[in-house]
Amino acid sequence: MLPALTSRTLLSILLVGLVTAAFSIRLDVRRRHLKWGSLSFLVLLDLLAPVIFFALAAMWFAAISALILARHVVVVGGTTEGWLLAHACAFAAAGLFVWNLGTKQTFEPHAPGLIFAASVITTGAVFIPFDVLYARPIWIPCGLFVLGGVMLLLVNRKFRKQRGEHRILHHVAAQGDVLQPEYHRATPECPEPERWRMYDSMTAEYEVLQFLQQLVETLKPKLIVETGTFMGISTLWLAQGLRANGAGKVITCEYDPVVYAKAVERIEASGLNEWIDARNESSLEMQVDGEVDMLFSDSDPGLREAEVRRFLPLLRANGVILIHDASSHLRTVRDAALKLEREGLISLVLLPTPRGLVLAQKRAGRTE
Repeated sequence: MLPALTSRTLLSILLVGLVTAAFSIRLDVRRRHLKWGSLSFLVLLDLLAPVIFFALAAMWFAAISALILARHVVVVGGTTEGWLLAHACAFAAAGLFVWNLGTKQTFEPHAPGLIFAASVITTGAVFIPFDVLYARPIWIPCGLFVLGGVMLLLVNRKFRKQRGEHRILHHVAAQGDVLQPEYHRATPECPEPERWRMYDSMTAEYEVLQFLQQLVETLKPKLIVETGTFMGISTLWLAQGLRANGAGKVITCEYDPVVYAKAVERIEASGLNEWIDARNESSLEMQVDGEVDMLFSDSDPGLREAEVRRFLPLLRANGVILIHDASSHLRTVRDAALKLEREGLISLVLLPTPRGLVLAQKRAGRTE
């Protein structure tokens, strides 16, 4: 295929591919905040997918340059250079396509192995037109296309069987906490959600976390109840407010034992243990002694109404209720809050954050 090139030149072309591969994989690991020690086999395959395409494209471009230098003339049409150029452009385009899939995976959980499966499909798609053009058998690229499709179905099937919380846990374990633009859909009350930031799709928005801490420091609560610990991020922000005040306790509960264990690891590593009482139990069964100064309801959306009703009698007359996920597009929580207001149990304000936040007080016993 490359008759005009010496073995030394071929070695140089191979070196170009290796350098491109090393640079690409290093850049991919850094941009996706991945931790080498926690990468699964499928994630490693995902990392290799765009690297292989970019390395091949670089080698083919290097070969074109070498041929031109050897012949001292540029001839593309119907030549080896033409064949190499077509393949190099195809590999570069495939690499960019697969790289973009990795970009999306940086921000939200995707099935491990999905990028590699997509790369196998892309490889088949790249070679089919070339094989047709050069009158070569197309059963190999067609086989790759089918194989990639089967792999895609299998990895997605396994991934979708996991609970949403567990998907995020695996995602964070691989790349840590990454602050990114909020990607929840725009709503009439919040038409530009990308102006907010988030760690993941279940933890409260970063600005809401800041608000929680400032509210704690402003109101000086002695007892906070949080439902839905999840990864413990909001718990720590509440605890930071208590530490700044020098008093208080946040009681938080998480029903899922796997999620709870991860939250406890985060809490124990934070140095804020003394301000937190974390429990692995249902919010509707959790026992709390004393008057509650602040309730932050952020568990399963279907439980929010029941949670408020359960803790309302324990809430101090001028205590504060916060209910997350109450935007106009997340109707379950919003409708529950409005129902409680219609019944005369609470007075609320609907704060226009991307996922919506209710700020409320109970009406009974409130100082007028």
